Amino acid sequence: MKFKLPRALFNKEVQKIIFREVRRQKTGVLRAKRKHLKEMAAVVRSIKNEGLPKNLVCKKLPGELGYGIFLHPEAEPILKGQIIASYAGEPLCVPQNLTDGSSYAFELLSHMVLTKEEQERFDRQRAYHPRRLYSIHVDALKKGNFTRFINHSEKPNLIADFFKIPAKQGLAAAPIEVVYLAKKTIHPGEQLLISYEGDGPSYWIGRGVKPAPIFPKTFQLNSSLQLVGSCS
Repeated sequence: MKFKLPRALFNKEVQKIIFREVRRQKTGVLRAKRKHLKEMAAVVRSIKNEGLPKNLVCKKLPGELGYGIFLHPEAEPILKGQIIASYAGEPLCVPQNLTDGSSYAFELLSHMVLTKEEQERFDRQRAYHPRRLYSIHVDALKKGNFTRFINHSEKPNLIADFFKIPAKQGLAAAPIEVVYLAKKTIHPGEQLLISYEGDGPSYWIGRGVKPAPIFPKTFQLNSSLQLVGSCS
């Protein structure tokens, strides 16, 4: 698989802003448990080595639906609460009232006020404004991992949580990270699905798109890794 970035890429300048904003905003970041860290470390190794973990399958969906990620028909079920992977990509620091135009961007932090130096670095096209708000997105358009192929559903079997990752299990520390987990048991052959909406319908409204009605059993893989089902 082309997309083999285990976790988000943050340079020192972006990391400085993230550490500051996490402290300032007192965000509801979960502290990763030992179980989560072991699972994440195993997924990181798998992504580095294969790109796609061996228990998953990336499959082209009909028409213009693109690709989807499925649990292999011969794999063990994924249990509720189990780590799937971090949503990985490149960091974008953008004005909050503007869209970055990418369909693969996940908002990590918002309502940030940048210093004059930071605005000059990340927003060179605009004059400095002390009260302009900014957001940090993780964009998987060019760099990311298999999570970029996980499709939207109004009834997802995955959830996205924000975790604080300590430097343990061979993982680099992160003050905040988007992590996908199983919302309920995922059975062999089922598609992995997440809700892109978050707390509101802004994702689809901003793109003028009506999402396809996909649910965990809309499409499934049979024992021959053939796609079964249809989206009507």
